[in-house]
Amino acid sequence: MIRSVLDGPGHAHGGGVSLEPILLLLAASAVLAYAGAAAVSRRRGRPWPTHRVLLWTTGIACAATAVVGPLAAAAQSSFTAHMVAHLLAGMLAPVLLVLTAPVTLAVRALSTTPARRLSRLLRSGPARVLAHPITAALLSAGGLWLLHRTPLLEAMHAAPLLHVLVHAHLLLAGCLFAAAVIGVDPRPHPPARATQVVAVVLATASHAILAKQLYARPPVFLDAADVRAGAELMYTAGGWLDAVVVVVFCAQWYRAAGRRLERDDAGAGRREIRRPA
Repeated sequence: MIRSVLDGPGHAHGGGVSLEPILLLLAASAVLAYAGAAAVSRRRGRPWPTHRVLLWTTGIACAATAVVGPLAAAAQSSFTAHMVAHLLAGMLAPVLLVLTAPVTLAVRALSTTPARRLSRLLRSGPARVLAHPITAALLSAGGLWLLHRTPLLEAMHAAPLLHVLVHAHLLLAGCLFAAAVIGVDPRPHPPARATQVVAVVLATASHAILAKQLYARPPVFLDAADVRAGAELMYTAGGWLDAVVVVVFCAQWYRAAGRRLERDDAGAGRREIRRPA
């Protein structure tokens, strides 16, 4: 367990004011906003798949569980619980959220002017840099190394607001990475498959190496047995989640290749028809 010097009052901050109601409100708002956008799309004659609403709700629930409730409280005193929270907020939730095509839904639900502004934002230079697979992989994997191999981990457990901000970074960086390699939204600047492969390998290897580092060299202010249990969880459960990303990526690649072959065959057929006898 994390030593008593780090034991805190949960998510109270600033004179005992709890952050949990705010976080729950944000989570509920995200779910309602997505469901409302899906309803708007249906009213406009463009039905939105129900399973995507369920995936979005599950993803938001995973992210919220990491910072609100029993798991978040346990993560203040247990590195293993902290690792479960990381896996939920930084790996599982992003995959679920990205597979719901939130950008496509937003463009459908928004009126013309806001939708165009969103499209311009996504085509901007900064957005292109952030959405690049290598950038996203560095932000996601690098954030984990920064958290677990610097004083940030100790500071996070001593400051509830910092704890929430760190998990917000894990969620957002995870979403960037998932969108860069398995996103289903149309992309203004689609990356090369080879670049995506490099990003996936980089992130997967980084997770595994960090887990082994934590197992071999636990932070001095943590209980070594607890850290090793958390590191094993990161290596095994994190490995399975990485495998899910790889499977989804390969399935998307296979489908894209099939569609390309169909287009090529159709084009070849048209050329044969037009060829003079």
